[in-house]
Amino acid sequence: MGNVMEPRVVALGGGTGLSTLLRGLKRHTTSITAIVTVTDDGGSSGRIRAEMGVLPPGDIRNCLVALADAEPLMKELFDYRFNGEGPLAGHNFGNLFIAAMSEIMGDFELAVKESSRVLLVRGEVLPATLDDCTLGALLIDGREVLGETSVGGSTSRIDRVFLRPPCPRPLPEALRAIAEADAIVLGPGSLYTSIMPNLLVDGVADAIAASEAVKIYVCNVMTEPGETQGYTAQDHLAAIFRHAGPDVVDWIIVNDAPISDGMMRKYSYEGAEPVRWDREVLESMGIRVVESAVASQTELVRHDPGAIAREAMALVVPRKR
Repeated sequence: MGNVMEPRVVALGGGTGLSTLLRGLKRHTTSITAIVTVTDDGGSSGRIRAEMGVLPPGDIRNCLVALADAEPLMKELFDYRFNGEGPLAGHNFGNLFIAAMSEIMGDFELAVKESSRVLLVRGEVLPATLDDCTLGALLIDGREVLGETSVGGSTSRIDRVFLRPPCPRPLPEALRAIAEADAIVLGPGSLYTSIMPNLLVDGVADAIAASEAVKIYVCNVMTEPGETQGYTAQDHLAAIFRHAGPDVVDWIIVNDAPISDGMMRKYSYEGAEPVRWDREVLESMGIRVVESAVASQTELVRHDPGAIAREAMALVVPRKR
């Protein structure tokens, strides 16, 4: 996997945020390990999980496509979503491919590895755990909700999240990659539904804390209705510390590019706003801060893959091996 001088980067997350980061990182190094959350219970992934009993493949598919060196048509095929009204409607071809491969191989991890070969993936994509687990949340009003979709759509502020059953087993390769990494990147992505599920897998937070790598948190550009409504960057960070301890982040990357008036209006209808931060408060939490224009504004406000990868890689000092 790449030459010995290339920085080894481990990226943890899920949803569209992690695949955005990976598209940028692969321009800098081929020694990339993506550790991907597997608690999705919505959309095509949720249906496959319920009907076939395999782990949800959607976030993993996004990451495979992001790191693929295959022809554009092959990537388009893996991302293709069936139309119409039949049983295939709404399903994604790549999700079905990984699910079928999982049944053929009898092993989800092998199915991901074989799919990686088909797509000529640059780096490695690993599920955070092979155990079937459900994400839940305890809300500040005392209620408990179960399922990633319910957690993400919560109308009450989240106190903490958990996995059920607790402490699912990590992949040994994931722990090894964390131990050998030069950089570990959390995010960008939904705080409680994309990033936290990885940190709640048994041993993952401890492995990150023990690693000599530089540890970077890419904070979201916008708050998310329900999940992180009204959150500042320091609120995001405090939640990570509460779940995983203070030794999993050294640096935070925040977006300082102004959001256009049109985008602000569009997002305010949903109850979302730009994530604000206080540099002094962040530094008082023991964190170093990178303020940079890392947002892209087209139809949505997202991170720009090239910009976040550049900022993350600028913090990496490859260890002597």
